Amino acid sequence: MKIVSVDIIDVKNPLQSAVAKWRPVVVRINTDEGISGFGEVGLAYGVGASAGFGMAQDFAKLLIGLDPMRNEFIWDKLQKKTFWGQGGGTVVSAGMSAIDVALWDIKGKALGVPCYQLLGGKCRDELRTYASQLQFGWGNAEKKDILVTPAQYAAAAEKALEQGYDCIKVDVNEIDLEGYAKRRNLYGCFAGRDLRVGYDRLKAIREAVGDQIDIIVEAHALTDTTSAIEFGRMIEEFRISAYEEPVMSLNPMQLKEVHDNVNIPIAAGERVFTRWGFRPFFENHIIDLIQPDLGTCGGFTEGKKICDMGHIYDTTAQIHVCGGPIMTAASLQLEAAIPNFAIHELHRYALLEGNRRTCKYDYMPVNGKYQIPDLPGIGQELTDECIAESPKVTVK
Repeated sequence: MKIVSVDIIDVKNPLQSAVAKWRPVVVRINTDEGISGFGEVGLAYGVGASAGFGMAQDFAKLLIGLDPMRNEFIWDKLQKKTFWGQGGGTVVSAGMSAIDVALWDIKGKALGVPCYQLLGGKCRDELRTYASQLQFGWGNAEKKDILVTPAQYAAAAEKALEQGYDCIKVDVNEIDLEGYAKRRNLYGCFAGRDLRVGYDRLKAIREAVGDQIDIIVEAHALTDTTSAIEFGRMIEEFRISAYEEPVMSLNPMQLKEVHDNVNIPIAAGERVFTRWGFRPFFENHIIDLIQPDLGTCGGFTEGKKICDMGHIYDTTAQIHVCGGPIMTAASLQLEAAIPNFAIHELHRYALLEGNRRTCKYDYMPVNGKYQIPDLPGIGQELTDECIAESPKVTVK
Protein backbone atom coordinates (compact mmCIF):
# COMPACT_ATOMS: atom_id res chain seq x y z
CA MET A 1 0.00 0.00 0.00
CA LYS A 2 1.27 3.48 -0.90
CA ILE A 3 0.17 7.03 -0.19
CA VAL A 4 -0.84 8.66 -3.47
CA SER A 5 -2.32 11.99 -2.35
CA VAL A 6 -3.19 14.07 0.69
CA ASP A 7 -6.15 16.44 0.96
CA ILE A 8 -5.95 19.32 3.43
CA ILE A 9 -9.51 20.47 4.05
CA ASP A 10 -10.47 23.80 5.60
CA VAL A 11 -13.81 22.61 6.95
CA LYS A 12 -16.62 24.99 6.08
CA ASN A 13 -17.74 26.99 9.10
CA PRO A 14 -21.15 26.01 10.45
CA LEU A 15 -23.91 28.41 9.40
CA GLN A 16 -25.08 28.59 13.01
CA SER A 17 -22.25 28.67 15.47
CA ALA A 18 -21.79 29.64 19.09
CA VAL A 19 -18.24 30.71 18.31
CA ALA A 20 -17.11 33.49 16.02
CA LYS A 21 -13.88 31.79 14.93
CA TRP A 22 -14.30 28.04 14.62
CA ARG A 23 -12.11 26.50 11.95
CA PRO A 24 -11.37 22.77 11.99
CA VAL A 25 -8.67 21.73 9.51
CA VAL A 26 -8.82 18.07 8.47
CA VAL A 27 -6.24 15.95 6.67
CA ARG A 28 -7.33 13.05 4.45
CA ILE A 29 -4.56 10.69 3.36
CA ASN A 30 -5.41 8.63 0.28
CA THR A 31 -3.80 5.34 -0.77
CA ASP A 32 -3.48 3.32 -3.97
CA GLU A 33 -5.80 0.68 -2.48
CA GLY A 34 -8.71 3.10 -2.14
CA ILE A 35 -8.44 3.40 1.66
CA SER A 36 -8.40 6.92 3.09
CA GLY A 37 -7.65 8.04 6.62
CA PHE A 38 -8.79 11.20 8.44
CA GLY A 39 -7.01 13.29 11.07
CA GLU A 40 -7.56 16.78 12.43
CA VAL A 41 -5.13 19.63 13.03
CA GLY A 42 -5.91 20.65 16.62
CA LEU A 43 -6.13 24.39 16.01
CA ALA A 44 -9.85 24.87 15.38
CA TYR A 45 -10.07 27.61 18.03
CA GLY A 46 -7.93 30.58 18.96
CA VAL A 47 -5.43 31.90 16.41
CA GLY A 48 -3.46 29.44 14.30
CA ALA A 49 -5.72 27.54 11.90
CA SER A 50 -4.16 29.13 8.81
CA ALA A 51 -0.68 28.16 9.99
CA GLY A 52 -1.90 24.62 10.69
CA PHE A 53 -3.38 24.40 7.20
CA GLY A 54 -0.03 25.40 5.72
CA MET A 55 1.96 23.11 7.99
CA ALA A 56 -0.14 20.11 6.94
CA GLN A 57 0.52 20.96 3.28
CA ASP A 58 4.27 21.09 3.83
CA PHE A 59 4.29 17.76 5.65
CA ALA A 60 2.01 16.16 3.05
CA LYS A 61 4.70 16.59 0.40
CA LEU A 62 6.94 14.24 2.38
CA LEU A 63 4.37 11.44 2.46
CA ILE A 64 3.79 10.68 -1.21
CA GLY A 65 4.90 7.16 -2.09
CA LEU A 66 5.35 6.01 1.52
CA ASP A 67 3.71 2.98 3.08
CA PRO A 68 1.00 4.37 5.44
CA MET A 69 1.27 1.31 7.70
CA ARG A 70 4.72 2.51 8.82
CA ASN A 71 3.33 5.17 11.13
CA GLU A 72 6.24 5.07 13.62
CA PHE A 73 8.76 5.53 10.80
CA ILE A 74 6.76 8.42 9.34
CA TRP A 75 6.40 10.14 12.73
CA ASP A 76 10.15 9.97 13.27
CA LYS A 77 10.79 11.21 9.72
CA LEU A 78 8.55 14.25 10.21
CA GLN A 79 10.23 15.09 13.49
CA LYS A 80 13.86 14.58 12.53
CA LYS A 81 14.07 15.36 8.82
CA THR A 82 12.23 18.68 8.76
CA PHE A 83 14.54 20.77 10.99
CA TRP A 84 11.69 22.47 12.89
CA GLY A 85 10.23 19.11 13.90
CA GLN A 86 12.85 18.70 16.60
CA GLY A 87 12.03 22.16 17.92
CA GLY A 88 8.41 21.17 18.46
CA GLY A 89 5.86 23.90 19.00
CA THR A 90 2.13 24.13 18.52
CA VAL A 91 1.85 24.41 14.73
CA VAL A 92 4.52 21.85 13.84
CA SER A 93 3.19 19.34 16.34
CA ALA A 94 -0.41 19.91 15.21
CA GLY A 95 0.50 19.16 11.60
CA MET A 96 2.27 15.96 12.66
CA SER A 97 -0.69 15.01 14.83
CA ALA A 98 -3.27 15.22 12.05
CA ILE A 99 -1.13 13.09 9.75
CA ASP A 100 -0.46 10.53 12.46
CA VAL A 101 -4.14 10.07 13.34
CA ALA A 102 -4.98 9.69 9.64
CA LEU A 103 -2.32 6.98 9.29
CA TRP A 104 -3.76 5.04 12.23
CA ASP A 105 -7.21 5.43 10.68
CA ILE A 106 -5.88 3.84 7.48
CA LYS A 107 -4.26 1.01 9.43
CA GLY A 108 -7.47 0.25 11.31
CA LYS A 109 -9.51 0.26 8.10
CA ALA A 110 -6.98 -1.94 6.28
CA LEU A 111 -7.06 -4.49 9.11
CA GLY A 112 -10.79 -4.15 9.72
CA VAL A 113 -10.50 -3.18 13.41
CA PRO A 114 -11.08 -0.04 15.49
CA CYS A 115 -7.96 1.84 16.54
CA TYR A 116 -8.43 0.86 20.17
CA GLN A 117 -7.60 -2.73 19.18
CA LEU A 118 -4.32 -1.55 17.68
CA LEU A 119 -3.57 0.43 20.85
CA GLY A 120 -3.89 -2.60 23.10
CA GLY A 121 -7.60 -3.33 23.23
CA LYS A 122 -10.38 -2.01 25.43
CA CYS A 123 -9.77 -1.31 29.08
CA ARG A 124 -13.45 -0.31 29.49
CA ASP A 125 -16.75 -0.44 27.61
CA GLU A 126 -17.91 3.14 28.23
CA LEU A 127 -16.33 6.47 29.07
CA ARG A 128 -17.45 8.71 31.91
CA THR A 129 -17.88 12.21 30.48
CA TYR A 130 -18.00 15.73 31.90
CA ALA A 131 -19.79 18.85 30.68
CA SER A 132 -17.08 21.36 29.79
CA GLN A 133 -16.95 25.18 29.83
CA LEU A 134 -20.18 26.02 31.66
CA GLN A 135 -19.29 29.73 31.77
CA PHE A 136 -20.81 29.78 28.27
CA GLY A 137 -24.02 28.12 29.41
CA TRP A 138 -25.32 24.59 29.05
CA GLY A 139 -28.43 23.13 27.50
CA ASN A 140 -28.82 25.48 24.53
CA ALA A 141 -26.10 24.32 22.17
CA GLU A 142 -26.79 26.81 19.39
CA LYS A 143 -26.71 29.93 21.55
CA LYS A 144 -23.58 31.11 23.29
CA ASP A 145 -24.66 32.36 26.68
CA ILE A 146 -22.31 34.55 28.69
CA LEU A 147 -22.92 33.78 32.34
CA VAL A 148 -22.38 36.57 34.86
CA THR A 149 -24.37 36.07 38.06
CA PRO A 150 -23.81 33.25 40.56
CA ALA A 151 -27.43 32.16 39.97
CA GLN A 152 -26.73 31.69 36.26
CA TYR A 153 -23.73 29.49 37.01
CA ALA A 154 -25.78 27.42 39.43
CA ALA A 155 -28.56 26.98 36.86
CA ALA A 156 -26.08 25.76 34.21
CA ALA A 157 -24.70 23.17 36.64
CA GLU A 158 -28.23 22.02 37.47
CA LYS A 159 -28.96 21.64 33.75
CA ALA A 160 -25.89 19.42 33.30
CA LEU A 161 -26.97 17.34 36.27
CA GLU A 162 -30.44 16.91 34.76
CA GLN A 163 -28.83 15.56 31.57
CA GLY A 164 -27.00 12.86 33.49
CA TYR A 165 -23.55 14.39 33.97
CA ASP A 166 -21.93 13.87 37.35
CA CYS A 167 -18.94 16.12 36.58
CA ILE A 168 -18.59 19.61 35.12
CA LYS A 169 -15.79 22.00 34.21
CA VAL A 170 -16.14 25.75 34.55
CA ASP A 171 -13.93 28.83 34.39
CA VAL A 172 -15.51 31.09 36.98
CA ASN A 173 -12.94 33.86 36.45
CA GLU A 174 -12.94 34.23 32.65
CA ILE A 175 -16.07 36.43 32.41
CA ASP A 176 -16.22 39.73 34.29
CA LEU A 177 -19.29 41.35 35.82
CA GLU A 178 -20.07 43.19 32.56
CA GLY A 179 -20.01 39.98 30.54
CA TYR A 180 -16.62 40.45 28.88
CA ALA A 181 -14.19 37.55 28.57
CA LYS A 182 -10.48 37.73 29.46
CA ARG A 183 -10.53 41.47 30.01
CA ARG A 184 -9.55 41.66 33.68
CA ASN A 185 -6.00 41.54 34.98
CA LEU A 186 -5.99 38.58 37.37
CA TYR A 187 -2.27 38.74 38.05
CA GLY A 188 -0.50 39.53 41.29
CA CYS A 189 -1.23 40.29 44.90
CA PHE A 190 -3.98 42.83 44.18
CA ALA A 191 -6.27 40.41 42.28
CA GLY A 192 -8.19 39.32 45.38
CA ARG A 193 -11.28 41.47 44.80
CA ASP A 194 -11.75 40.12 41.28
CA LEU A 195 -11.10 36.56 42.42
CA ARG A 196 -13.98 36.87 44.89
CA VAL A 197 -16.29 37.08 41.86
CA GLY A 198 -15.22 33.59 40.83
CA TYR A 199 -15.45 32.37 44.42
CA ASP A 200 -19.09 33.49 44.67
CA ARG A 201 -19.97 31.75 41.41
CA LEU A 202 -18.34 28.52 42.51
CA LYS A 203 -20.06 28.70 45.88
CA ALA A 204 -23.44 29.02 44.13
CA ILE A 205 -22.70 25.95 41.99
CA ARG A 206 -21.73 23.79 44.95
CA GLU A 207 -24.76 24.90 46.95
CA ALA A 208 -27.07 24.16 44.01
CA VAL A 209 -25.84 20.65 43.16
CA GLY A 210 -24.37 19.56 46.47
CA ASP A 211 -22.00 16.62 46.15
CA GLN A 212 -23.89 15.10 43.22
CA ILE A 213 -21.36 16.61 40.82
CA ASP A 214 -17.56 16.68 40.72
CA ILE A 215 -16.16 20.06 39.71
CA ILE A 216 -13.09 20.81 37.63
CA VAL A 217 -12.09 24.46 37.92
CA GLU A 218 -10.68 25.77 34.63
CA ALA A 219 -8.30 28.72 34.78
CA HIS A 220 -6.97 29.00 31.18
CA ALA A 221 -3.69 30.30 32.67
CA LEU A 222 -5.32 33.68 33.27
CA THR A 223 -3.79 33.85 36.76
CA ASP A 224 -0.13 34.03 37.71
CA THR A 225 1.54 32.05 40.47
CA THR A 226 0.58 34.47 43.26
CA SER A 227 -3.09 34.83 42.35
CA ALA A 228 -3.43 31.16 41.36
CA ILE A 229 -2.32 30.08 44.82
CA GLU A 230 -4.61 32.64 46.46
CA PHE A 231 -7.63 31.51 44.44
CA GLY A 232 -6.81 27.83 44.89
CA ARG A 233 -6.79 28.24 48.65
CA MET A 234 -10.05 30.20 48.50
CA ILE A 235 -11.89 27.38 46.70
CA GLU A 236 -10.50 24.36 48.56
CA GLU A 237 -13.66 24.31 50.69
CA PHE A 238 -15.75 23.45 47.62
CA ARG A 239 -14.14 20.02 47.23
CA ILE A 240 -12.69 20.65 43.77
CA SER A 241 -11.62 17.56 41.82
CA ALA A 242 -8.99 19.31 39.67
CA TYR A 243 -7.54 22.80 39.16
CA GLU A 244 -6.77 23.16 35.44
CA GLU A 245 -4.03 25.36 33.97
CA PRO A 246 -3.81 27.79 36.90
CA VAL A 247 -0.62 29.18 35.32
CA MET A 248 1.01 28.91 31.91
CA SER A 249 2.89 25.70 31.16
CA LEU A 250 6.04 27.22 29.67
CA ASN A 251 7.60 27.39 33.14
CA PRO A 252 6.93 24.01 34.79
CA MET A 253 8.34 25.04 38.16
CA GLN A 254 5.78 27.83 38.53
CA LEU A 255 3.03 25.24 38.13
CA LYS A 256 4.83 23.11 40.70
CA GLU A 257 4.73 26.01 43.15
CA VAL A 258 0.96 26.13 42.75
CA HIS A 259 0.78 22.35 43.08
CA ASP A 260 2.75 22.40 46.31
CA ASN A 261 0.76 25.21 47.91
CA VAL A 262 -2.84 24.31 47.04
CA ASN A 263 -4.66 21.23 48.27
CA ILE A 264 -6.33 20.48 44.92
CA PRO A 265 -5.03 18.10 42.21
CA ILE A 266 -3.52 19.93 39.23
CA ALA A 267 -4.70 19.29 35.65
CA ALA A 268 -2.82 20.52 32.56
CA GLY A 269 -1.35 19.45 29.25
CA GLU A 270 -3.41 20.76 26.35
CA ARG A 271 -0.60 23.22 25.58
CA VAL A 272 2.21 20.73 26.14
CA PHE A 273 3.45 18.74 23.15
CA THR A 274 5.27 15.41 22.70
CA ARG A 275 6.77 13.22 25.43
CA TRP A 276 9.74 15.59 25.63
CA GLY A 277 7.42 18.42 26.60
CA PHE A 278 5.67 16.34 29.25
CA ARG A 279 8.87 14.92 30.76
CA PRO A 280 9.63 17.71 33.29
CA PHE A 281 6.04 17.69 34.51
CA PHE A 282 6.27 13.97 35.25
CA GLU A 283 9.73 13.98 36.75
CA ASN A 284 8.90 16.88 39.07
CA HIS A 285 5.48 15.47 40.03
CA ILE A 286 3.62 18.58 38.90
CA ILE A 287 0.49 17.34 37.08
CA ASP A 288 -2.01 14.91 38.62
CA LEU A 289 -4.40 14.77 35.64
CA ILE A 290 -2.67 15.04 32.25
CA GLN A 291 -4.66 16.44 29.32
CA PRO A 292 -2.77 15.86 26.05
CA ASP A 293 -4.64 16.82 22.89
CA LEU A 294 -4.40 14.26 20.07
CA GLY A 295 -4.58 17.10 17.56
CA THR A 296 -1.46 18.80 18.91
CA CYS A 297 0.57 16.43 21.12
CA GLY A 298 1.70 14.18 18.26
CA GLY A 299 -1.32 12.02 17.47
CA PHE A 300 -1.88 8.41 18.56
CA THR A 301 1.79 7.49 18.18
CA GLU A 302 2.84 10.09 20.73
CA GLY A 303 -0.35 10.37 22.80
CA LYS A 304 -0.20 6.70 23.85
CA LYS A 305 3.42 7.10 24.94
CA ILE A 306 2.58 10.23 26.94
CA CYS A 307 -0.25 8.46 28.76
CA ASP A 308 1.98 5.45 29.44
CA MET A 309 4.69 7.72 30.83
CA GLY A 310 2.09 9.34 33.06
CA HIS A 311 1.02 5.94 34.34
CA ILE A 312 4.51 5.42 35.77
CA TYR A 313 3.99 8.52 37.94
CA ASP A 314 0.44 7.64 39.09
CA THR A 315 -0.96 10.29 36.76
CA THR A 316 -4.43 9.79 35.33
CA ALA A 317 -5.29 10.95 31.82
CA GLN A 318 -8.08 12.88 30.14
CA ILE A 319 -7.60 13.64 26.46
CA HIS A 320 -8.24 17.32 25.80
CA VAL A 321 -11.01 17.65 23.21
CA CYS A 322 -11.94 20.97 21.63
CA GLY A 323 -12.26 20.27 17.92
CA GLY A 324 -14.53 18.74 15.34
CA PRO A 325 -16.06 15.25 15.40
CA ILE A 326 -12.86 13.78 13.92
CA MET A 327 -10.97 14.72 17.08
CA THR A 328 -13.75 13.44 19.32
CA ALA A 329 -13.76 10.04 17.60
CA ALA A 330 -9.98 9.69 17.79
CA SER A 331 -9.95 10.64 21.47
CA LEU A 332 -12.57 8.03 22.31
CA GLN A 333 -10.37 5.37 20.73
CA LEU A 334 -7.31 6.22 22.82
CA GLU A 335 -9.25 6.68 26.05
CA ALA A 336 -10.79 3.25 25.61
CA ALA A 337 -7.34 1.65 25.50
CA ILE A 338 -5.34 3.33 28.29
CA PRO A 339 -5.47 1.89 31.82
CA ASN A 340 -5.06 5.28 33.53
CA PHE A 341 -8.10 6.95 31.89
CA ALA A 342 -9.95 9.35 34.20
CA ILE A 343 -12.78 11.05 32.29
CA HIS A 344 -13.72 12.32 28.79
CA GLU A 345 -14.29 15.98 27.96
CA LEU A 346 -17.47 17.04 26.15
CA HIS A 347 -16.82 20.65 25.17
CA ARG A 348 -19.96 22.68 24.60
CA TYR A 349 -18.73 23.42 21.06
CA ALA A 350 -19.10 19.71 20.30
CA LEU A 351 -22.86 20.16 20.78
CA LEU A 352 -23.18 22.57 17.84
CA GLU A 353 -25.48 21.11 15.21
CA GLY A 354 -23.48 22.70 12.40
CA ASN A 355 -20.29 21.19 13.79
CA ARG A 356 -21.90 17.75 14.16
CA ARG A 357 -23.25 17.81 10.58
CA THR A 358 -19.75 17.94 9.11
CA CYS A 359 -19.20 14.22 9.75
CA LYS A 360 -21.01 10.96 8.97
CA TYR A 361 -21.61 9.80 12.54
CA ASP A 362 -23.03 11.77 15.43
CA TYR A 363 -21.42 10.38 18.57
CA MET A 364 -22.90 11.85 21.75
CA PRO A 365 -22.92 10.68 25.38
CA VAL A 366 -26.05 9.25 26.99
CA ASN A 367 -26.58 9.99 30.69
CA GLY A 368 -23.05 11.33 30.94
CA LYS A 369 -21.32 8.35 29.33
CA TYR A 370 -19.90 7.74 25.85
CA GLN A 371 -20.12 4.39 24.15
CA ILE A 372 -16.98 3.50 22.20
CA PRO A 373 -17.32 3.32 18.40
CA ASP A 374 -16.55 -0.12 16.93
CA LEU A 375 -16.16 0.89 13.27
CA PRO A 376 -12.72 0.28 11.70
CA GLY A 377 -10.11 2.98 12.25
CA ILE A 378 -11.24 5.99 14.26
CA GLY A 379 -14.83 5.37 13.19
CA GLN A 380 -15.44 8.85 11.76
CA GLU A 381 -15.18 10.66 8.40
CA LEU A 382 -16.21 13.97 6.93
CA THR A 383 -19.36 13.74 4.81
CA ASP A 384 -19.01 13.97 1.05
CA GLU A 385 -21.11 17.15 1.16
CA CYS A 386 -18.79 18.77 3.69
CA ILE A 387 -15.72 17.93 1.62
CA ALA A 388 -17.36 19.30 -1.54
CA GLU A 389 -18.33 22.57 0.15
CA SER A 390 -15.02 23.17 1.93
CA PRO A 391 -11.87 24.80 0.50
CA LYS A 392 -9.10 22.25 0.14
CA VAL A 393 -5.64 21.70 -1.28
CA THR A 394 -4.57 18.33 -2.67
CA VAL A 395 -0.93 17.28 -2.62
CA LYS A 396 -0.06 14.53 -5.09
